[in-house]
Amino acid sequence: MKKIIFAILLAMPMTIFAQKIGHVNSGTLVQGMNEYTALQTEIQTLQKQFQDEMQRKQTDIQTKADAYEKEKATLSETLRTFRENELQKAYDEYQQFAQTSEQELQRVYQTKMTEIQEKVMKAVQEVGAAEGFTYVLDAASIPYIGATATDITDKVKAKLGVQ
Repeated sequence: MKKIIFAILLAMPMTIFAQKIGHVNSGTLVQGMNEYTALQTEIQTLQKQFQDEMQRKQTDIQTKADAYEKEKATLSETLRTFRENELQKAYDEYQQFAQTSEQELQRVYQTKMTEIQEKVMKAVQEVGAAEGFTYVLDAASIPYIGATATDITDKVKAKLGVQ
């Protein structure tokens, strides 16, 4: 029994050294993809639309506030309360829109990035399997990469059609 355990312990380092380890730079892969460029453009377009709408709402609120300040002294108590409530409602809608638009930007970004990351992961798995790697790690999360590890970023780029 002791001889079997001793033989296994002796064989373990040999199997560890026989493993083929590769690494990729996922940041470089993602940033080179057409899908990522399209996502950046889409986010910028949405941001611009939301900013334009917020500017329009802000201008509308300011116009109503200026008109209210000019007429405030001549308005009855009922009309003054009505206008104040109207201004508060417009301001609340502005804040709600700001929050909703930010959430929408995050949702779109997260959804598209998940799709991009899945595509990268699939390509890494395909290249790793084709090249016979036991492990393929992301270089961004590895504190040290030894000389025996192989960088397969270029092969995954080719698989993805990234330049």
